[in-house]
Amino acid sequence: MEPLKREIELDDGRSLDVWEAGELTDVPLLSLHGTPGAGLPNPFFVDRALDHGMRWVSYSRPGYGDSSRSAGRAVADCVPDVRQIIDQLGIERTYVVGGSGGGPHALACAALLPDRVIAAATVASPAPFDAEGLDFLAGTGPENVEEIGAAIQGEEELQRYLEREVVPLVSLKGEDVAASLGGLVSGPDKAVLTGPYADAMATVLRESVRTGIWGWFDDDMAFIRDWGFDLASLHVPVMLWHGDEDLMSPVAHGRWLAGHIPGVQPRIEPGAGHISIAVFSYGRILDSLLTVP
Repeated sequence: MEPLKREIELDDGRSLDVWEAGELTDVPLLSLHGTPGAGLPNPFFVDRALDHGMRWVSYSRPGYGDSSRSAGRAVADCVPDVRQIIDQLGIERTYVVGGSGGGPHALACAALLPDRVIAAATVASPAPFDAEGLDFLAGTGPENVEEIGAAIQGEEELQRYLEREVVPLVSLKGEDVAASLGGLVSGPDKAVLTGPYADAMATVLRESVRTGIWGWFDDDMAFIRDWGFDLASLHVPVMLWHGDEDLMSPVAHGRWLAGHIPGVQPRIEPGAGHISIAVFSYGRILDSLLTVP
């Protein structure tokens, strides 16, 4: 089933790009994209959700695609947006999955919308920038060191950095995705970045920067600030998935989160990278969510 796009108008006058697929009577799954990224669905993941009897919902965070920008947003600021999305779609309760930069946002929904989130899954999520005892940049690829370093130096430096980095993404093709990610992808990731999957990922990345750098910019700045909620306050079931060959969010991030989220169910996958963990494990990720009624 082809996902349908709609525009959701928010109370503050902003609008968000939202996609849906599946039957209205199916159990909802809210998918939160990575950084940079967009809600534009990758058919690989949508098909697996539909096979699990789930109704797919995704959206582009502010500043990505045609979603109105919300300058200075924190990670937790996704929560009122999500509440309005699911309200307007007639969804009472939903499962939530967040990959990469969507991981912190999935945790925010679980922490601050416990009455609406049945269970949440993070896939290759980064830990908080100020995580005690974690060397945030240790083990990550050189591109991440440069990007986060620019954010630390301030908004002007990050803007300059992203304005350079965005140029090749505007016309990115599937065959070039692996090379464009450079030292951020391990061998397992390069192996899956081929064919239709790589083509779909290129399409999402082009959509993410179609209207500029600002979604990416605001994500990066949000990640190095306080997330706006306390991980210790989480009481919704959380399934944490992380590969031990991840060069974007090194496995130390997953292990740190696993040690700081109450009741978390961690799964550290040997031989999996940042991208390949989702490709090979998405069905099992959905299975783990659906164990929570």
